Amino acid sequence: MSRQTIRIAHSPDSDDAFMFYALATGKLDPGEFEFVHKLDDIETLNQAALKGKYEVTAISIHAYAYVHKRYALLDAGASMGEGYGPIVISSVRFPADKLARHTVGVPGQRTSAFLALKLFEPDLSHQVMPFDQIIPSVQRGQIDAGLVIHEGQLTYRAEGLHKILDLGEWWMKTTGLPLPLGGNVIRRDLGREKIQRISELISKSIRYALSHREEALAYALQFGRGLSSQQGDQFVSMYVNERTLDCKEDGRQAVQLFLDQGHKAGIIPHRVDVDFVSNSIANPIQLDKQP
Repeated sequence: MSRQTIRIAHSPDSDDAFMFYALATGKLDPGEFEFVHKLDDIETLNQAALKGKYEVTAISIHAYAYVHKRYALLDAGASMGEGYGPIVISSVRFPADKLARHTVGVPGQRTSAFLALKLFEPDLSHQVMPFDQIIPSVQRGQIDAGLVIHEGQLTYRAEGLHKILDLGEWWMKTTGLPLPLGGNVIRRDLGREKIQRISELISKSIRYALSHREEALAYALQFGRGLSSQQGDQFVSMYVNERTLDCKEDGRQAVQLFLDQGHKAGIIPHRVDVDFVSNSIANPIQLDKQP
């Protein structure tokens, strides 16, 4: 029996590697599918999703607002900051309410980190650059501050830098909800039955990693970009946990509120009604949202 090729795109980061460990290494029977994993940075994946390049892809929640007609959001695979999240760092200390006076390097205008920062400071002056160049650019004095995602959230102190603002902490204090950062989306044109089966396999992959933590972490640390074993474990725990299996009702509320706030602030040009593909409830996706 020939298998249908499904391209799964995600970032080359330890948390995504951990999440997809079982599917990437043949620990699960893929059934009728052959999964091909494509790795790229999140802003590149955000841009690729605009063209519908991959059947399944990791994406920033912010970027979902621009691809929701083509893709549905999977309940499994959400990355949320539970009172923590992307941070703004600088080589000198200054109050967060003075951010408008400084130029901040950001990892992409469709990232959730950027949307959260713009909600915090609408008058932000920013410069887009690759995420892995932000800390070096701050150190060299090329930019005043940097918006840090991925492992830089754990390593900035070792680089001699200071935390100016934690956006996940600010969002939690403001809304009482976790900060929605990333998720997995699936193309609607696959059809309801295939979407559900692929969603179930991704959920199984996450569950396998969580229940075989030691071996999954060993695999994920290959993608840790200099993280120690302890830091890798900490970083994975931050963004792959029980909420990644099911983002829960408050998580779904957080996604909708985050995008609604972006629209209200004039950052997102249209309102989006978010629908989730869930394994625990009747599938609510609407397949008539083709672009």
